Amino acid sequence: MDPAGRARGQGATAGGLLLRAAAAAKGLREDLWGAAALPWRSLSRIPKREGLGEEDTAVAGHELLLPNERSFQNAAKSNNLDLMEKLFEKKVNINVVNNMNRTALHFAVGRNHLSAVDFLLKHKARVDVADKKGRKPFLLAAERGHVEMIEKLTFLNLHTSEKDKGGNTALHLAAKHGHSPAVQVLLAQWQDINEMNELNISSLQIATRNGHASLVNFLLSENVDLHQKVEPKESPLHLVVINNHITVVNSLLSAQHDIDILNQKQQTPLHVAADRGNVELVETLLKAGCDLKAVDKQGKTALAVASRSNHSLVVGMLIKAERYYAWREEHHESIRDPSTGFTLTFKQDHSLETRHIRTLLWDLAYHQLKANEWQRLARSWNFTDDQIRAIEEQWSGNESFREHGHRALLIWLHGTLMTQGDPAKQLYEELVHAGFPKLAEKTRHFKSKTDSNSKKCVVS
Repeated sequence: MDPAGRARGQGATAGGLLLRAAAAAKGLREDLWGAAALPWRSLSRIPKREGLGEEDTAVAGHELLLPNERSFQNAAKSNNLDLMEKLFEKKVNINVVNNMNRTALHFAVGRNHLSAVDFLLKHKARVDVADKKGRKPFLLAAERGHVEMIEKLTFLNLHTSEKDKGGNTALHLAAKHGHSPAVQVLLAQWQDINEMNELNISSLQIATRNGHASLVNFLLSENVDLHQKVEPKESPLHLVVINNHITVVNSLLSAQHDIDILNQKQQTPLHVAADRGNVELVETLLKAGCDLKAVDKQGKTALAVASRSNHSLVVGMLIKAERYYAWREEHHESIRDPSTGFTLTFKQDHSLETRHIRTLLWDLAYHQLKANEWQRLARSWNFTDDQIRAIEEQWSGNESFREHGHRALLIWLHGTLMTQGDPAKQLYEELVHAGFPKLAEKTRHFKSKTDSNSKKCVVS
């Protein structure tokens, strides 16, 4: 190669080295920046080791502790007093903080190591250091539900009513994780059971949102305020409906929670349950006697909301409830005594007792009624226009009238059974009255045929 070529090659090599050096320096700067910024980043990219908490996950990333300092914090986590003593004799800084701003005392308290805490306090460990979340050791004890630790720190006058950066007191943190014994101990120290955090959320709302049934029951037994008039107005009942905690719903209703309380969208809990299509929650609220006529900010009832969301099972339940409670209001003296075995339900009927009549109704809807005839029949049974419209909105197409008719007939059957009528006899009479005498005769023959087949099956 000529001298000029060698010079060019050497220049290219030198340039490549400079570029790689610059890239390495950039990478180092990014690593250092990442170490400083880690507490604000998502920790999901850092692999968690088996059995480690969030403080260990942070340590698994970029850590700026000296080897002895890291060893001392690890010893506090594992309650290794011998190692703590040896490192202390080597003048290790026992108050050093990791990148989450946590000291050995934070870790000892969080792991519920009473003897390690005794060691640290004896050697003048600082008790006023807050971590990156604004939590001093006492708040960690509450968050983890360590009752003995809470009692110990309280006895030593190291408890605090301060809030973390999320505005949560020790009571809120214990409630969030369902630590009923810890909440009980904390309430012995602070009587304000209804205190709000920075988001205007109480301990009851936190417990209900997370479905901690036993804690909710304890708070209710302590006469917690069910209806605090602050924003945001997601009541405890709204929160358990949103999060599908059926057991907690029953607890709140037993405690006389307002079943028709409104949230900021002017939705009742029934609106929310209907919008989610939750059959069990809708059933619970309907049986508790909620207001079926309440409308939200858009002027929609729960029925309209369920219809819009295409929850056909819930639509049927709501229409059954509307018709049943309208009948009760009109004929309250005829309500059957529950002691006679009457079971109120608005769910779909799959019982053996009604199998024959349901078969008859299916045949009527799918083989006998023509398009638009089911609406005529429904109006003769006092279905409202809104109820008919809600049924029609669930399905579309040329043959959808068959499904619509079938659903309307099953809703009618529910009302007939609730009022102790004879479904077959009543169906015949009402078909005649509605102007369908031929259909009435066909249903009679169909019933006779199915009854005969049923008897043959029993004999055989």
